[in-house]
Amino acid sequence: MKKKNLYVAFICLFLLSLDTFAQNRTYEGPNKMNTWSITGYGGITKFFGDIKEYDFKLGQNEKLTGGWGLSVNKQLSPIFGIQLTGFNGQLQGSKQGHYSSLSGNTYDVFFNSPSFVQVTLDGTMNLNRLLFGYKKLRRWKVDAHLGGGIIYYHTDLTATNTNPESPFFGTEWKVSTNTDGSSKTSGEWERNGSTYTREWVVPAGLAVHYELTPRFDLGLDFTYNYVNTEKMDATVGGLSDYQSQQGIWTFAKGESKNDGWGMASIALTYKLGKNAVRAKKGVYDAGSGRYHLRWANPQSLIPVPYNPTMDDADSIAKANMPKPVDPRLYTDSDGDGVADLFDKEANTPAGSVVSGGGVAMDLDKIIRDAIKNNLPKDECEALFSNIEFDTDKAIIRNPSKETLSKVVELLNMRTNCRIVLVGHTDARASDSYNVALSRRRVDAAKRFLVRAGLTDPSRIIAEYYGEYRPIAENTTVEGLQSNRRVEIKILPNNTIRSTYPAGFRR
Repeated sequence: MKKKNLYVAFICLFLLSLDTFAQNRTYEGPNKMNTWSITGYGGITKFFGDIKEYDFKLGQNEKLTGGWGLSVNKQLSPIFGIQLTGFNGQLQGSKQGHYSSLSGNTYDVFFNSPSFVQVTLDGTMNLNRLLFGYKKLRRWKVDAHLGGGIIYYHTDLTATNTNPESPFFGTEWKVSTNTDGSSKTSGEWERNGSTYTREWVVPAGLAVHYELTPRFDLGLDFTYNYVNTEKMDATVGGLSDYQSQQGIWTFAKGESKNDGWGMASIALTYKLGKNAVRAKKGVYDAGSGRYHLRWANPQSLIPVPYNPTMDDADSIAKANMPKPVDPRLYTDSDGDGVADLFDKEANTPAGSVVSGGGVAMDLDKIIRDAIKNNLPKDECEALFSNIEFDTDKAIIRNPSKETLSKVVELLNMRTNCRIVLVGHTDARASDSYNVALSRRRVDAAKRFLVRAGLTDPSRIIAEYYGEYRPIAENTTVEGLQSNRRVEIKILPNNTIRSTYPAGFRR
């Protein structure tokens, strides 16, 4: 397979896979962004070299020439990018009275390069973003680009002798670079039966684009291409003579400058990627889709952090403040172990055994009924009571021993019940001492239950809180006495936790 077919196959494969590739390659910033695009070019070409009469006018026999191109663009940041660009076009030039220092003849010269091919890799810089920032000229993009690559060209030249003293006055001489001699400087390429000369080229230009839609941009581009040869027009200044073809195929350069060509074109860009959107009046919404890095600043997609003032913080705290908790949930006026919020009898006598609703119950009657039925009940009734202690003591009083003995008898008959012992103290002494004292009181009650014959001690759960859960003020003798207590709670086994939200438990 010829080298040119390999080039064509490679370019086609690359373009076919580009869109799929672009779907998965995004700017890895705080938000995903599209970064790939394709630009098509079409415009006017102009040659700059020895065989040129005017800079921007057409010479004799010279016609307007044009070209087209395609570039694949990758935006690396909002300012910098790279692009792989290919051009195909035509170049012409003419000059009257071109003087040959070798023969002393003058010539009217016209050359034509019918179909040159150029491929370059360029870097781009967004000048208006660099100079003016991201808030001005939001829809405009001014790119300076510079790169390097190769150009393949083929030239046909016609020179007419205009020296009246020459015997060949008026004679036409034709020169074609379709020879092996034309390609000795850099390389060659066989295309369509012609020999194309290969040379290095450096493109430099300026492009102005306008964002039409989230997918399309329209722009103008001018690129000047510095070619590493003075032979694009088959002429090396005054060292060339067309009749003898001296100085055309040698490496002699003399005062001849390297040739170049320019192209002014209209550029249409299609931005690849999925969910393409564009900013509206400089406002970005990361949730609406993917912006293109060609136009958007990634920092604009990051929401500005909200730093509330003291007034804002206060209003937010008030708006989210939970409703006040009923204080009756934390008070137990009669000290029966049931909070006032749920206590149906708020003034039960001290030492009473009450139900879960705070109603006083006859423990003896409950036990007699259980014995009479000869079987434990299927359901366990919730019962509450308190036993009190003397100051700085963990010794159970005799009346409390009678209550605990009846509790043991009830628990042995009702195996689906468990008992929770919760120890408390008054506020005298230190916190750590009071916690230890409440624990000793709970341990004393637990030992009594075990010694009194409780068949399954594992049903005893002990908790102790020191002075942290008072049921009365610690400023009176009565209040101090009420706080020196161990609460007794008989609960069904299917209740998982104590009614207290926190504390020491074992």
